[in-house]
Amino acid sequence: MTARLFPGMLGSLLLAFACGAAAQATGQEAPPADDAGVSPATQDMYRSALQSISDGRKDDAAQMLEQVILNEARHAGAWLDLALIRCALGQREEAERLFRHIEVNFDPPPGIVELIAESRAGGCREWRPLGQASASLGRGTAQNVNQGTKANGTDLGLPVDLPVADEFRPAHDQFNTLTVDLMRELSGNGTVGFAQFQGRRYDKLRDYDTASLFVGVETPWRWGDHVVRGSALLGAVTLGGKLYQEQAQAQLRSVLPWSLPYGTKLQVAGTVSHVRYLTLQNFDANSAELRAQLLYRSNSLYASAGGSYLYDKAEASRPGGDRDGWQFSALVRRQLPFRTIGELGFNRQTWRNREQYSPGLIDIVRRQGTNVWRGMLNYPVNANHSIVLEGRIIRNNENISLFQYNDRQLQVSWQWQSQ
Repeated sequence: MTARLFPGMLGSLLLAFACGAAAQATGQEAPPADDAGVSPATQDMYRSALQSISDGRKDDAAQMLEQVILNEARHAGAWLDLALIRCALGQREEAERLFRHIEVNFDPPPGIVELIAESRAGGCREWRPLGQASASLGRGTAQNVNQGTKANGTDLGLPVDLPVADEFRPAHDQFNTLTVDLMRELSGNGTVGFAQFQGRRYDKLRDYDTASLFVGVETPWRWGDHVVRGSALLGAVTLGGKLYQEQAQAQLRSVLPWSLPYGTKLQVAGTVSHVRYLTLQNFDANSAELRAQLLYRSNSLYASAGGSYLYDKAEASRPGGDRDGWQFSALVRRQLPFRTIGELGFNRQTWRNREQYSPGLIDIVRRQGTNVWRGMLNYPVNANHSIVLEGRIIRNNENISLFQYNDRQLQVSWQWQSQ
């Protein structure tokens, strides 16, 4: 933890100590700094400002800190945090005025003096957006590229045999993958833009090559005690070199401000999506998802578990009609010996159709359940590069045997990430 990264906590502690020490030396009562003599409402506002800084919402934090200072002019931490925010936003004259006020009125200790000097030396240049990029190249193998079935037409209990062509049987192949992720701040108040490209090219089964591109924007704002993040996303997917699917999505998510054990948070999200198929008829749909997720993070462990309700409404006469379902997921990521990071994940998704799949041919209301197990080992070669080994086991079980399939995938990749 450094003063540059966490000015609120360190600055408040050092300035509070300086004010108390100065008061003892002069025999006067120490002026209030942070908790001392500050009303609970003002202190709550200060904590909210620190949370806004952590969330990247600098403009919101500055407004709250100004209100804290209006309520309590001797709140040392608020003065320092506000000065550093103004400097980070390139507001040089205002930052200098605040720095001078701190130096004259609070007798800051050496650590704070050094921090102020570093900020001045940097010139409080105009705001520069932060950005991050990552890329991954991989080689893998899949046992069932086409989601082929081992079932026969007679498994449906029909009076006639429906032979299954070889092209619908499981097909094995190797593949190459490329993934590129980009993220960049769009404002000083936490709005970010992001983009992701993913491509997979098979050695022989080229009709199953896929590529996808998604772009979006996310912005945070405060609603009462809640920090709400809203995002919008657009994307397109190709299959076999042809445009296959278009997607649009909007989401709201928030971490609930509940008192939970250390390192634990509860996040809720609501998502609406539209999917359009370019090569299939009657499959366009609108869907909604309500999700709750429990998150835990410590120095060496990250874990999450969540569940969501799904509703998928067909726009036309899709086989099986509308459907709803549930999704459950769990993930554990842990630091292992030799700087290696290990990860284990499980996901189960179920769907229940409302109508018979194909009246007169398959008079069954489809029930689908897909389980995915995932394991990953990440070995960092240096600060920017790592080698990743990942395996997946997929089991799709449902009451229409022709649609059942299993798959196993193994992939090794090189990853690069900017600092």
